Amino acid sequence: MIIASLMYGALGFHFWRSRWRRAPAQGTPRPAAAAPWEKAAILPPLLVHGVTLYHSLFAGAGLNLGVGNAVSAIAWLTVLIYWLSSFYYNLEGMQALVLPGAAVCALFPAVFPEVAPVAYTELPAFKFHLSIAMLAYSLFTIAAVHAVLMMLVERHLHSGTLPAALTNLPPLMTMENLLFRLITGGFVLLTLTLVSGAFFSEQIFGKPLPLNHKTIFAILSWGVYGALLGGRAFYGWRGRTAVRWSLSGFVILLLAYVGSKFVLEVILHRPG
Repeated sequence: MIIASLMYGALGFHFWRSRWRRAPAQGTPRPAAAAPWEKAAILPPLLVHGVTLYHSLFAGAGLNLGVGNAVSAIAWLTVLIYWLSSFYYNLEGMQALVLPGAAVCALFPAVFPEVAPVAYTELPAFKFHLSIAMLAYSLFTIAAVHAVLMMLVERHLHSGTLPAALTNLPPLMTMENLLFRLITGGFVLLTLTLVSGAFFSEQIFGKPLPLNHKTIFAILSWGVYGALLGGRAFYGWRGRTAVRWSLSGFVILLLAYVGSKFVLEVILHRPG
């Protein structure tokens, strides 16, 4: 994990130093989009992180998905989705936000060791539920980073100065359309997560979705994202409204799983 963290950190520093400066003076060429070698350079830490994460997740019997491994897995999926998406969309500027975050999250398994393996991981229904939940978290993480970039662009436009990285970004309207694509994909996966969770709970415990803190926050987040998509479709919500709702939904979603696991495992020392 330390090697992956250092590699992420070095790349993040490179993108911050080469992208996040004041906007160039009038007539100065803008910095080019990520070069092929820069995109290729993300793959080695991604592979190292993936291998070490796999060994951490499957060390011993069962699946070790405590708060440390959960955060690390979400970070790995986020970088993977970002890296693949960068070949199809202009995501210039996000490297300096995604990679340092991954550098920190890659260390979580060492900082927060496992309390106990997750039960029922041998069941196909639970595997499906867990997989789409992690994918939903990752898509919403990228959407949150994207929303932060939109917020920065809007603020700097009002001040009249833009960091060089932000000058390479597409127009705000294009970024907004991509934000809603990410949120729509995440919302579909979150819906499947809740439905599969209810099905799994019915199979094991004989009742769908017990009303604990995790379920309540997940449903609240689903409602926030659903309201945002509905507001976009029927009332044309955009700009700051879209950014605020997007970030609010992400914070609630973090409380639903990562936050609850942190409280149970790190503070109360109980399995999450």
